[in-house]
Amino acid sequence: MPSRYPHLFSPLDLGHCILPNRVLMGSMHTGLEDKKRDFPKLAAYFAERARGGVGLIVTGGIAPNVSGWVKPFAGKLSWSWEARKHRLVTDAVHAEGGRICMQVLHAGRYGYHPLAVAPSRVKSPITPFMPRELSDRGVERQIEDFAHCARLARDAGYDGVEIMGSEGYLINEFLAARTNHRQAPWGGSFENRLRFATEIVRRTRAAVGHDFILIFRLSMLELVEGGASIDEIIATAKAIEAAGASIINTGIGWHEARIPTIVTSVPRAAFSFVTARLKGEVSIPLVATNRINMPEVAEGILARGEADMVSMARPLLADPDWVRKARDGREAEINTCIACNQACLDHVFLNKPATCLVNPRACRETELNYTPAARRKRIAVVGAGPAGLACATVAAERGHDVTLFEAGDDIGGQFNLARRIPGKEEFEETLRYFRQRIGSTGVKLRLSEHVDAGSLERFDDIVLATGVVPRTPPIAGIDHPKVISYPDLLTGRRVAGSRVAVIGAGGIGFDVSEFLVQSRPSSTLEPARWLAEWGIDPTLHARGGIEGIVPEPETPQREVWLLQRTEGALGKRLGKTTGWVHRATLKRARVRMLGGVDYRRIDDIGLHIVIAGEERVLEVDHVIVCAGQESRRDLLVPLQSAGRAVHVIGGAEVAAELDAKRAIAQGSELAARL
Repeated sequence: MPSRYPHLFSPLDLGHCILPNRVLMGSMHTGLEDKKRDFPKLAAYFAERARGGVGLIVTGGIAPNVSGWVKPFAGKLSWSWEARKHRLVTDAVHAEGGRICMQVLHAGRYGYHPLAVAPSRVKSPITPFMPRELSDRGVERQIEDFAHCARLARDAGYDGVEIMGSEGYLINEFLAARTNHRQAPWGGSFENRLRFATEIVRRTRAAVGHDFILIFRLSMLELVEGGASIDEIIATAKAIEAAGASIINTGIGWHEARIPTIVTSVPRAAFSFVTARLKGEVSIPLVATNRINMPEVAEGILARGEADMVSMARPLLADPDWVRKARDGREAEINTCIACNQACLDHVFLNKPATCLVNPRACRETELNYTPAARRKRIAVVGAGPAGLACATVAAERGHDVTLFEAGDDIGGQFNLARRIPGKEEFEETLRYFRQRIGSTGVKLRLSEHVDAGSLERFDDIVLATGVVPRTPPIAGIDHPKVISYPDLLTGRRVAGSRVAVIGAGGIGFDVSEFLVQSRPSSTLEPARWLAEWGIDPTLHARGGIEGIVPEPETPQREVWLLQRTEGALGKRLGKTTGWVHRATLKRARVRMLGGVDYRRIDDIGLHIVIAGEERVLEVDHVIVCAGQESRRDLLVPLQSAGRAVHVIGGAEVAAELDAKRAIAQGSELAARL
C-alpha cells in the first residue's frame, strides 16, 4: 500500500548514494562513546535503529583531539588504532542495511576540563574552566585535526561525518563576534570569522573524497545576545555549500541560552520556520530539527517545503522501530518521545549512560531483552500506573498469561494527572501507546475492579504496582474546606480560587503551580504565541533571534504562593536540563516562591506561616497540598502471609518523589525475569 507519508518516505539522492527516506537520526551523546568496553553496546543500539529503517544515523560527538573533549577521556578519534573499535559500530549498522555518519565535535570553551581551547580567552558560563586562546598556528592544527579525524572515520567504515558547527561549540565560537575577539586572519570581520568553518569543510572534503557524506550542522537560531544575523547565517550556508558539504543540518540555540528548545513544553516543530528561511538560498538538502516526534509532524514539515529531511534523536531512543511503524501505517504503536529529558540528557549531564524513560531498553539492548518465557505463568498485576503497565505488557509479550487489575476507570495512574499539566500533554501519548500494547500483547484488562488476597489465589505470581496516595501533613486545619488535594485539583473534582498557596515545592508542587497560573494547555498554543512568550523573533531579523525582542508572557490566571519547609532556593531537585525552565516559567507568571516556611494552621482567613521568625498570613482562597506521597500496599502483608509469590514495584515500593523513570524500568526488568 502507498505510504500515508509520501514526502517522508521518498528517497533522497545525494549523488553518490540514495537515502531510502527523509529520516535522519540526529546526534545525541549516550555515554557509550567514551569507553572501548562500551562499543559492543553502542553497536547494538545503532544496529537496532538501522533495522528499524532510519534513513541515516549520526553518532554522538567524537572529538578530533584531546583539547576538543567534552569532558576528560570522552570519545576521541585522532589515532588509527582508535578507529578499530568504531568498526564494531559501522559493521553492525551496515549488516542491517543502514548508513551511519560520525559527528566530529570540538567542545571549544564548553569543554569541561583544563585543556579547553577557544578563539579567544572568553569563559563559558556553564563550565568552570577558562579556555586557552589558540595561536594562529594552533588554529591551523585544529583545522587539520578535523580533516584527519574525518579521514579516520572513513577508514573506520563510516558513510560520512557531521561537522558540529552549532550550539556554541568551537566552530560556532569562531563564527560569533561575542566569543571571537581576534583580529585577522581568523577574527575581526565576518568574512574572517567564517574562514575557520569553511576551511574545515574544504579540507575535510579534500581528505575524504567526493563519495562520502559531509553534513555541516549550522547554527541557525542562536538565542543569545550578539548572535548571528540572518544575513550572516545565509552567507555561512552558501560558503559551507561551496566548500563541499553534502547536507546542512539545523542547530538551535547555544547551550548557555536561557530559552527552552527541546523540552516537552516546546510546541512540536516550533523551529521548522528557521530551516524554511534557508530554503532557496542553497541547493543542498536542509534538515529541520527539534521537537519532531510523530510522523504527521515530520510529513507536514516536508510537505510544506520547509526542509528536505527531518532530524530526530530522542524519538528514536524511545522507539527504534519508529520509521518502520510509520511506513506501515502503525502510528498508534509508536512509543512516542515525551521530551522529558529525565533518562537521556539528565543522565549524560550526570555522567551516567543515557537510556529512556518510556523505553528502558534504550542503550541497554545487550542487557535487557524480552525473550520468550521458558514456562507460561499466570500473572496478576495490580495497578495500571506506569510500573504496572510496563510490567504487564512486557510479561505478556514474553508469552505469560497476564491479567491487569485497576481500581480506577482508566489506566495511567499518576500519568493521568501529569498529562493535565500545561506543557506535559505529551504524557497522553504514552498512555495511548500502552492502550495499544495492552491489546496487541493480549493483556486482560480489568478496570474499576478492586481485588483482595483471596481473589488472587489462582495466579502464579502477583505484582503489586498499586502506586501511592497523597501524604497528609500534620498541620492544624488540614481538614479545612480551603484545603484541596492535588489529585482533586488536577482531575477537576475541585476548582481553586484566584489566590492559592501550594504546600510542597517538589516536582508535583511545581506542576500544580504551572497548572494554576496557565489558562490554557500548551498543546493548544500555536508556535507563534509560544515564540512571543519567550521573546523569539519569528522574522529572524533580530541578532540571535532575540536581540531587542521583549517577551510577551500571558497574564497569570491566579495569584500563587509556592512554599517549602527547607530553606533556600526552590526546585533544586528538579531535572538538571528541565528544572530551570520550570523555575523561569513560574517566575514569569509572578509566582511567589518561599523557602524556610513553618506551617502553623489553616483557617477561614487563610494559611498561617512563619518565615525567619516572622508570622505571616497568606489570605488565600485555597491551599493545595503537595507534601509528598505514601506507598499504597495494603495487599502486601495478606499475600505474604498466604505464602504467595509477590513482587512490589514503582510507587508501591518507594513513594519518595514520584519517579516514572524508575517505575517503568522496574516493571520492565521484573517482567523480563519472570
